[in-house]
Amino acid sequence: MIPRYSRPEMVAIWSPETKFRIWFEIEAHACDAMADLGVIPRANAQALWKARDTEFDVARIDEIEAVTKHDVIAFLTHLAEIVGSDEARFVHQGMTSSDVLDTTLNIQLVRASDLLLAGMDRLLAALKARALEHKDTLRIGRSHGIHAEPTTMGLTFARFYAEMARGRKRLEAAREEVRTGAISGAVGTFANIDPAVEAHVCEMLGLIPEPISTQVIPRDRHAMFFATLGVIASSIENIAVEIRHMQRTEVLEGEEYFSAGQKGSSAMPHKRNPVLSENLTGLARLVRCMVVPAMENVALWHERDISHSSVERMIGPDATVTLDFALHRLAGVIEKLVVYPEAMLANMNRFRGLVMSQRVLLALTQAGVSREDAYRLVQRNAMKVWEEGKDFKTELLGDEEVRAALSAKEIEEKFDLAYHTRHVDTIFARVFGAG
Repeated sequence: MIPRYSRPEMVAIWSPETKFRIWFEIEAHACDAMADLGVIPRANAQALWKARDTEFDVARIDEIEAVTKHDVIAFLTHLAEIVGSDEARFVHQGMTSSDVLDTTLNIQLVRASDLLLAGMDRLLAALKARALEHKDTLRIGRSHGIHAEPTTMGLTFARFYAEMARGRKRLEAAREEVRTGAISGAVGTFANIDPAVEAHVCEMLGLIPEPISTQVIPRDRHAMFFATLGVIASSIENIAVEIRHMQRTEVLEGEEYFSAGQKGSSAMPHKRNPVLSENLTGLARLVRCMVVPAMENVALWHERDISHSSVERMIGPDATVTLDFALHRLAGVIEKLVVYPEAMLANMNRFRGLVMSQRVLLALTQAGVSREDAYRLVQRNAMKVWEEGKDFKTELLGDEEVRAALSAKEIEEKFDLAYHTRHVDTIFARVFGAG
């Protein structure tokens, strides 16, 4: 998590100040619930709220922790310094550190999810706008990097939209799955704290009680959350790779916006490189590399160990901050992407009608030619285009075996580009809905 790839809004969620503020709210709401149950005096619960508007001294907490070697105890000690030791003597009663740490982590992940969902909404809006703009902009589809059949730029944007829309639904589900809290005490039995305290704290903080915790909230929830981030990162890379391909000099069907004063190379003044998309490919790798550690955190010893702790202190901030930045960077790339329809047409026509081979193949079979013979006839003429630079339609019109099955008019008809776009509206309705 470095400033270069961070947005302040997401970084703030993971700041020490935010963390300690959440810790305080958990402890204060727990005291309120215990006071309601008559477990602690009401006055002590109310006294704790004197720290409501206090800026906790991070340096002081670190100083205490240097002695105690325990972050939660250091915080509780500092809290007692603020509200008074006698007033704070019932704080954390019946609780264990994981009650605070795990509940806080999940609150942070929920808040991070909200920012990520907003980033996805911006990206989805950009993809939809560009899809509608280029719904009928013809380009060549490729498989294995080789010309296949005509498609449209709008369909390219639409499929990325559909993929990101699926990612958004997954993130919503992952957010809900990780939106639990646990205030269940040592080994999760509620032996020293009433379940009503957990229910109250969760209600006040927008969580639902974890149905059964040990001394920690089960980590399969977090594994699913980070796996979802990894899938979204892969979708980001999927789009970035397409843009990188489009910007290749030999293709140049589109390119990242090149701003005034921007420089592409320290050595070659002519360069305009897809640096943002390449950066997104790298950021996606970082997010994905955090998925496996999250899955390995699921297996803990007995009711709890802390082998997961160091992992989550790093991947919680790093994965969410990095993905948040990547979503907004990609949205900006899509919003400003320069598209070249003329270059798309030129690329599609580079091999003089070769991309219509399947239509001719199907027409021959429908005319009574066996599929094997039809394939042989079409491929024979297609190879002349590849190897000799011939015109595909001209070769077909001059092939006696082909002409024995198809008239000149029938061959001409097979080179109508509109044939390949006649179902675009149907696909768009599936992706974006009718209207």
